[in-house]
Amino acid sequence: MPQRTPSSFDYDAALAGCAAGRRESLRQLYEQEGARLLGVAQRIVRDTGQAEDIVHDAFLQVWTRAGSFDPALGSARGWVYSITRNLALNAVRDRREQALDDDATQALEAREALAAWRDDAALQTLKDGASRIGFCLEKLDPERRHCILHAYVDGLSHGEIARRLGTPLGTVKAWIKRSLQALRECLA
Repeated sequence: MPQRTPSSFDYDAALAGCAAGRRESLRQLYEQEGARLLGVAQRIVRDTGQAEDIVHDAFLQVWTRAGSFDPALGSARGWVYSITRNLALNAVRDRREQALDDDATQALEAREALAAWRDDAALQTLKDGASRIGFCLEKLDPERRHCILHAYVDGLSHGEIARRLGTPLGTVKAWIKRSLQALRECLA
């Protein structure tokens, strides 16, 4: 069936047909707007497969929620587009939150690994070859190792570490910077 121009297609009738359970109405709406809605979703999520899933979900929502459409609040075509746009934006938001969750999980795991160094028994276990980070931390001077542990395990700022150790702030910053470089080289 050839695509009609948006001005000649009766979106209100198509939504009313969907609300009444007429599959033909949904098919006509899909043929009319499916490709354009896919373009909208692709521009937002920048992934063709995910955009196709979003358009599919959008048409499922149109089918199940067509009865809730209120023409007094806007056009039927705009309603369909807003469903698609909102699903695409939610997908982008979920992807960002997942990335943040992954980063937070990695930071927590690193913090827990370094926290193990606080316990002498764990230190002995790690020194026995259980972890390369243990070996590398052990190679640091004790005060520098304490600076790293205070910063990355205890979450202290440079200023808090300097006060706790009674060491000038510039010295603490330099120790941490050099210690991180030494750890990177050791782990490489």
